[in-house]
Parts: sequence; structure tokens; C-alpha cells
Amino acid sequence: MTQLHLCGPEDAEKLMPLVAAFHAEQGLETDDAQRDRALRPLLEGTPLGAVWLLGPRRAPVGYVAVSFGWAVRTGGINGFLDELFVRPAVRGRGLATEALNDLATALRGAGVTALHLEVDRENEIVQRFYGRAGFVLRGRNALMSRRL
Repeated sequence: MTQLHLCGPEDAEKLMPLVAAFHAEQGLETDDAQRDRALRPLLEGTPLGAVWLLGPRRAPVGYVAVSFGWAVRTGGINGFLDELFVRPAVRGRGLATEALNDLATALRGAGVTALHLEVDRENEIVQRFYGRAGFVLRGRNALMSRRL
């Protein structure tokens, strides 16, 4: 079973290389300082989000980051799956699926009413993966963003 470990400041040394690897894989142009600024509040316990390491805490194989908000539609706290990464060498073993299921159980237990994510509408492989984990496309709805 996948192990999820809620990250604290002491986990930064293990987490940051994983985040850098994910950002590089996704073509995101971030640097160490930017990633540190983005993750530090999560590691220090902000109520706006959290990060979990996947696998053994001493040698994690991935991570998942979730931000939190409120939605009238679902009647409470919502989570937004911001990032999920598993090292390429251990992909295909069900670790991400187990992590999502364990995460859903933990978040439900903490009062979260829904977990959302953004997926490329043209990437059917990723859609099938998330579909197996219980996520469904929300009809015609599309996520829109405005950078502030």
C-alpha cells in the first residue's frame, strides 16, 4: 500500500528535487527560489493547502500537492489536486492510484467534500487514469483562470 506522509519543513530536502523533476517534465519554467516560495507556506502548515510525500519518507518516490477552498455547490471545503508526481522508474505499479485513493479517504475524514483537478481534454491516457480513480469530467464545464 502506498504510504502518504504529510510534509513539514523537515521534508523540504526530499520534496524539492521531486517538484523540480515534475516541473521539468511538464516544461514549467520554475527555479529553486520560486518553488521554495510556493511550497514553504504549505510545509509550514498554512490551511490553504498541503503536500504529501509518496512512499517511504526517507526515500520518497513522488508527491501530491492539494490546495483548499470553499464551494457552495458541494456544500463545504473542496480540494484542488494541484500536482501529482511519481518518479518515472516506478510508474505503472499503481502507486499513484493508491495514493489518490488514500488521499481521498484522508481528505474525506477531514471534512473535504470534493476533490477537483485540471486535465488536458485531449490527453485520453491521463483522463482514463483519473477516471479509474473516480474522477469524472464535468460536462461542458472548463476551468478558466486569470493570473493576478
